[in-house]
Amino acid sequence: MAVVEKAAPHLIGTSGDSLREAFGKALVEWSRERPNVVVLDADIAGGTGAHHFRKAQPHRFFQFGIAEQNMMAAAGGMAATGLIPVVTTFAVFCLRAVEQARLSIAYAKRNVKIVASHPGIDTGPDGGSAQALEDMAAFRAIPGMTVISPADAEEMRQATRAILDFDGPVYMRTGRSPSARLFNPAHKFEIGKGQILRDGRDVTIVACGVEVARALEAAELLAVSKVSARVVNMPTIKPIDAQLLAEASAETGCIVTAEDHNIHGGLGGAVAEAIAQTYPCPIEFVGVRDQFGQSGEPEELAEHYGLTAPHIAAAAQRAIARKIGSRQ
Repeated sequence: MAVVEKAAPHLIGTSGDSLREAFGKALVEWSRERPNVVVLDADIAGGTGAHHFRKAQPHRFFQFGIAEQNMMAAAGGMAATGLIPVVTTFAVFCLRAVEQARLSIAYAKRNVKIVASHPGIDTGPDGGSAQALEDMAAFRAIPGMTVISPADAEEMRQATRAILDFDGPVYMRTGRSPSARLFNPAHKFEIGKGQILRDGRDVTIVACGVEVARALEAAELLAVSKVSARVVNMPTIKPIDAQLLAEASAETGCIVTAEDHNIHGGLGGAVAEAIAQTYPCPIEFVGVRDQFGQSGEPEELAEHYGLTAPHIAAAAQRAIARKIGSRQ
């Protein structure tokens, strides 16, 4: 069985940097030893964290204006020369350029990193038109594209280094709001690997991004009812850690997935696909249920769309009931 992550059995702080700011700072840090890293921006560096790189490395920062399709295609061309382009924009604008990401980057096997801020309902007051709830599904479906959604600032810092060292196209989510502090520097991020943050025997909660902190809170709520919940942080959506999921299914007998994304095509879909091929079990999905978002504060929206800790705990109870029912 996979080893439980010792660095983060519970929240270790209330909040820290937003994931977008953590990304921008990490990009400056790790690019110093990688002179071939360049950053492409679509006129929103202040909103993606890329402003840190623009200030530190202005000669390696390229401004494309509001032309995301052109920017994505140009990144593929830059990568052909040996550069490592990091494309930065809002997640919803990445959807505008899926065709260029598919052909100019993935199909051409270019070493480009697409890093998208403002995903999901965490985008908040900007409203449904700006809340990307289908971005992981779109990019996960592109052949050869790795998809990552870190959970906190420390994991974002490590993931930024990992994607720069990784040879191949990557789509990585950041985030707008201050993030819960989950991990200390002893945490180890690895592409394609999940981590057990809290062990349990009755149900496994698999979460990514902002939902990891809520999953840990849900486990505390379940403990009051004498339910032992395992919590798995799954920062890599593709390729997913199928072995860890198979072990969780076999050992706890049911799974809940939690994501700030449509329940179709994201983390939940990836988990279900993996489990169907290894050790099937009842699965409940926590996420936005095939709807567009709306304007509101992120926590209010999380409650409205059923993404908070009590909703995750309720889904766990349903999964357990289904597990018990299947045995009778």
